[in-house]
Amino acid sequence: MMEFVAANLAPIMFGSVVFFLLSGFPVAFALSACGLLFGFIGMELGLLHGTLFQALPLRVFGIMQNDILLAIPFFTLMGLILERSGMAEDLLDTAGQVFGPVRGGLAIAVIFVGALLAATTGVVAASVISMGLISLPIMLRYGYSRPIACGVITASGTLAQAIPPSLVLIVMADQLGRSVGEMYKGAFIPAFMLVGLYALFVIGLAIFRPKMVPALPPEAIRYREPNGASGLRSLVLFLSLIIGISVLFGAYYDNILGALEGREVVTTLEEVVVIALTFGTALALLLAGLNRLLRLGLLSQIAERFTFVLVPPLALIFLVLGTIFLGIATPTEGGAMGALGAMLMALSRKRLDMLKLREALESTTRLSVFVLFILIGATVFSFTFTAMDGKEWVEHLFDKLPGGQIGFLIFVNAVIFFLGFFLDFFEIAFILIPLLAPVAEKLGIDLIWFGVMIALNLQTSFLTPPFGFALFYLRSVAPVGAFIDRVTGKRTDGVKTTQIYRGSVAFVCIQVFMLALIIAFPELVTGNLDEKVKVDLDTIQIQAPPSDGGWGAPAGGDNGGW
Repeated sequence: MMEFVAANLAPIMFGSVVFFLLSGFPVAFALSACGLLFGFIGMELGLLHGTLFQALPLRVFGIMQNDILLAIPFFTLMGLILERSGMAEDLLDTAGQVFGPVRGGLAIAVIFVGALLAATTGVVAASVISMGLISLPIMLRYGYSRPIACGVITASGTLAQAIPPSLVLIVMADQLGRSVGEMYKGAFIPAFMLVGLYALFVIGLAIFRPKMVPALPPEAIRYREPNGASGLRSLVLFLSLIIGISVLFGAYYDNILGALEGREVVTTLEEVVVIALTFGTALALLLAGLNRLLRLGLLSQIAERFTFVLVPPLALIFLVLGTIFLGIATPTEGGAMGALGAMLMALSRKRLDMLKLREALESTTRLSVFVLFILIGATVFSFTFTAMDGKEWVEHLFDKLPGGQIGFLIFVNAVIFFLGFFLDFFEIAFILIPLLAPVAEKLGIDLIWFGVMIALNLQTSFLTPPFGFALFYLRSVAPVGAFIDRVTGKRTDGVKTTQIYRGSVAFVCIQVFMLALIIAFPELVTGNLDEKVKVDLDTIQIQAPPSDGGWGAPAGGDNGGW
């Protein structure tokens, strides 16, 4: 019996931690307890030396000295301040008024705002709950299909898993040993392709099933001009002007900067895009501000509201992500700027007081401590598991999989998809990714591509019935029974759980399709990354500096007494 345990201690340890995790035992304590218990068993069986565990405190201190993980509390604080300052309500209200007059417009507004909230809050629960409280009653009021309304809200809320500055991508980069900036660049195109696929699905419904996604009636449009016009023409002209000037500025940025500095300037396409977007948001705010200050009357009410409500969050996104993409700031510095920018934005709208700030700081502290304890537990577990040659056991398991890279990717995605029903993404990232990353690297898989793929997979598991977390979040705020609508005064049926489940199916299919596209076309992720510098070790030459009679004097020479 003891010989069997000694020969199979690594798989027994792995099975034990899976059992404790699925039984609902606190994750951090389950990982730590398994690591320490099996470490003691390994020492008793003579498989491990007692002095090995003297290195464990250094591992724990190493976690606390990790600068990358500082980005988590900063981005969390930024999102919580924006969420508590009522930004989500303003965004949904304004976007609904802009897109609402067309069929499916309200659903497209929810997708658009979901992407914005994902890029600012980065928290799935906050996005789903905010949109469920604000948008769902409006959709039910004006005859939207209940499954479609629920599906749009839950799918848009889960975009926080994939759109930078996602906390998932920060943790994934740390566990894979890759740059957070590179992970953000890799996820950028797939994440916004997913947003586009969501919008195309709604547009398809508006064309072929218009009764499922009706337009808002004229009486629901609140922002109108004195002559009764909607003011959307003014908004379109204003946006066209801003976009046109921004594109021209970006196209001739090299020439403009070169003329000012008197030298040749060359910028990458990525830098030009960030610069053009930043310039455009600043220009829009400046022109709208002058129009209001001088009472010029050049913009309609909806154009002015659109600018003042939607442009500041966009400016904050460009400030944070733009500085990271351009290499001006690290993710931690970008997160700090984002948190400060969120405070200034909330203060400018007079929506931040000491109570809201304290609540945001307390929530940030709880989440940060939660992550830290899980990471410490995962480190203790990984330390013992590695000492028992557990990683070699994992590699041998995958050696028997057919299909090479594709077989490995399909199997890993299936396992993570299943575990996503029961475990939080922090737990999956801290436990499984360190075991899978070495295998992926040996198979020649780019780890940035691998990390983005896992992030999208976890997003899909948030939506899948019956255990998707986003479905539970919406269920907690969606009306269960019939209620009296506060605007129309009519009796409205509640939302059934089966309707929430049905609504998510189409969006799960879209996300699985996107995941298949990433596997089939890795350049969707890797094409946006910086080219790796290839070093030929055979051509490296090391030349010693000429001797000056000092420290570098040759042996035996006059070295001044040294």
